[in-house]
Amino acid sequence: MCSTAFTGLGRGQAKALGYPELPIAVVPHPFGIRTRDELRRLAREIVDDIARLLCEPALQDTPVVAGRLPSDGRAARVEAPEDLEELNRFFVGRRWSDGLPAIPPTPERVARMLHHTRRAPDEVVSMIAPAYGAATVERIAINAVLAGCYPEYLPVLIAAAEAVAAPEFNLQGIQSTTNPGAVWLIINGPIARRLGVNSGNNCLGQGSWANATLGRALRLVLQNIGGGLPGELDRATQGQPGKYTFCCAENEEANPWEPLHVERGFAPESSTVTVVPPLGTWNMNTHAKDAGDILRVIADTMAFPVGSDYVYGGGAPWLVLSPEHAHILKRDGLSKLEVKRRLWEQSKLAATRLSAKDFARVQNGRRAELGEITRDTMLPISPRPECIGIIVAGGPGTHSVYMPGSGYTRSAVTREVVLAD
Repeated sequence: MCSTAFTGLGRGQAKALGYPELPIAVVPHPFGIRTRDELRRLAREIVDDIARLLCEPALQDTPVVAGRLPSDGRAARVEAPEDLEELNRFFVGRRWSDGLPAIPPTPERVARMLHHTRRAPDEVVSMIAPAYGAATVERIAINAVLAGCYPEYLPVLIAAAEAVAAPEFNLQGIQSTTNPGAVWLIINGPIARRLGVNSGNNCLGQGSWANATLGRALRLVLQNIGGGLPGELDRATQGQPGKYTFCCAENEEANPWEPLHVERGFAPESSTVTVVPPLGTWNMNTHAKDAGDILRVIADTMAFPVGSDYVYGGGAPWLVLSPEHAHILKRDGLSKLEVKRRLWEQSKLAATRLSAKDFARVQNGRRAELGEITRDTMLPISPRPECIGIIVAGGPGTHSVYMPGSGYTRSAVTREVVLAD
């Protein structure tokens, strides 16, 4: 059952799940602004449509296996223009491009990529939602070349492709939502330094080849393998710049606490990739010099976006603390867990701030978590303090960054990077 604006997504999803001719009952879009009487009428009509479709003879088409590969499991070779400008027009025409100039994934370039993993080219690393395309090692390498990655970056992308497909990450919800969620890569451990992934000044901005191409390559995997094409299976209303590329390393040397990968159960000498689906970034500039003041500023900022997705479903918000702010918090005796607990308590939002429709949505969406919700309820930003993610990154300056979390997932996912040598 789909609204008219989402029938393309419905048909694409049905095909991805193996039933390309699955009938769809269609509701006129938009319906969120209709009166209750209009909704009752539409509901009666859609029930009749569903009953009719269920009673029609079943189609005899053979189900398509989601993500099925050619018999040899290898990517096909395609003749393409040699001129770079014409080649990029070719990529755009085939919808293999993200709108930026791309590097031709020639067999030679892909082969150089594949030298940096022990895994077979046709091995399926994961199935990428919402189209559930098979992310083979070779196909990940092809998208890495398109994005401009150096060959030694491939193991990071393989780990990222595994991480985004974890059920608890809910890539299906993130890829096909109208929200502007993007996938942010956080690199930890020796691999970050080895590849030159920026963790300092402007780590979320331009200027680092590793940051730019790693984040871009994952986006191309999500698009070209996962089917997340804008306006088709990717239904973001506006999107955000982070959907081009979104990647940084944690500044472990400036972190007064244990780094993210150690917090998440990995050895300090391990290299990891963590995937997070933030809805955007919000700069927080405070010159406060004690922990209480810093936490108050951050908590007020976290509670401010009344229309943010976390309000309706709970989520996993993230903070990128500047080294200066992190050291003040540590100096004043706070562990990272205590920072999370205090922020969780101080960032609660009064339900009175919500519109009538949004309040009803919260009542339905968070009843299992919070019980009966009234206008007097204080809504926590996440189900538990531990759902708040924190890394330390950036250079000198009194700026930290708040990233609201998508309500479609409450779990960032971390995977270890496995090197060929």
